[in-house]
Amino acid sequence: FRRAAVLVGLIDRGEDFGVLLTLRPDTMPSHAGQVAFPGGRIEPGETALAAALRESFEEVGVSPDSVNVLGQGDTYLTGSGFAIAPFVGLLPDDYVPVPHAREVADVFETPLSFLMDAANHQRHEKEYKGALRAYYAMPHNGRYIWGATAGMIKSLYDRLYGA
Repeated sequence: FRRAAVLVGLIDRGEDFGVLLTLRPDTMPSHAGQVAFPGGRIEPGETALAAALRESFEEVGVSPDSVNVLGQGDTYLTGSGFAIAPFVGLLPDDYVPVPHAREVADVFETPLSFLMDAANHQRHEKEYKGALRAYYAMPHNGRYIWGATAGMIKSLYDRLYGA
């Protein structure tokens, strides 16, 4: 597995928290057009947390010094060969995204309460390379959150509330 790390950025919106998500451009060589947390590959000699913070700064302009890291979720293994370390962190209330044009088509928030509601965790199956694969999806406001991103959200939910 190739090692990667992501930031599950939370922004206090008063009644709820917004969860920072990105839409990958259709021109990306992998996972094009998918919803993702900011993050990417861990460079040699770099910690997973350092990679999550570096990539978040590069992709959406999150200043590493401004993130209050709350903890690390369980490593998520993808069918595409990545072992992803998710880190949950609070972002400043006044954070304004600065998307990297080649890596991010859009930046948006989804309410944490929606993502942490088991009723919104849809289980789907699809044939891929001759095998039936199961995955989670959490469609919200025209955004299709699925695959590894939805899997990490479901894993976080299971850790917080029990499987």
